[in-house]
Amino acid sequence: MLQVRGLEAGYGGGRRIVDGVDLDAGKGEIVVVIGQNGAGKSTLLKGIFNVAPFRRGTVSLDGTDVSALPAPDLLRAGLAYVPQNRSLFPKLTVAENLRLGGFLLRDRALVDRRLGEVQALFPILAERNRDYAASLSGGEQRMLEIARALVMEPKVIMLDEPSIGLAPRMVDLVFATARTLAGRGAAVLMVEQNVKKALQASDRGYVLELGRVQIAGRAAALIDDAGVGALYMGKRQSIHPTS
Repeated sequence: MLQVRGLEAGYGGGRRIVDGVDLDAGKGEIVVVIGQNGAGKSTLLKGIFNVAPFRRGTVSLDGTDVSALPAPDLLRAGLAYVPQNRSLFPKLTVAENLRLGGFLLRDRALVDRRLGEVQALFPILAERNRDYAASLSGGEQRMLEIARALVMEPKVIMLDEPSIGLAPRMVDLVFATARTLAGRGAAVLMVEQNVKKALQASDRGYVLELGRVQIAGRAAALIDDAGVGALYMGKRQSIHPTS
């Protein structure tokens, strides 16, 4: 569904943060990108969504090259992106924020139908429909951001640090939501610092170091990988004495 080849991305002066990344995310699959701070994880998602100041490489969606499309056209094509920093309108209600998720759609009846479907998926948002976004808890705000992105019915949804700053109960809810989205046929690509929980919730994973993929594989295998465990999950590597 999503195929990334040779992606380079960075900032002013052509400074590369992401350096030649290949990545795939298939229908109904959760794929997580892990790595230490500064590895280029968030820049990777910005590069895929064509909002990084500097970008080269190929991004394909369902076999179609969408590399040259600006962000609004990528959203129309079926690629959604929920950034790490809060992107809600705090002085608008939950309902108003959700409706803004369909700003690219001209069919009001279609928007209304999708809003109903999204609220059915997130009952807490339906209950707080008339409340201001600023009054929601951190976890509820994250749910609202994800829900708003779903109004366009994306084929692929990218989540940047979706669990950051959340209470453990809400972290579990975020990952359960990602699994629900995958179960509905979407591809979910997320960047996460909560490595163990993210891998437990995912199908496959990539380890990014200094802008390059160093390890890729099934999530279960990465959980059991001694190096990944030592670096990202606080596990001690076994030391075997030499004979």
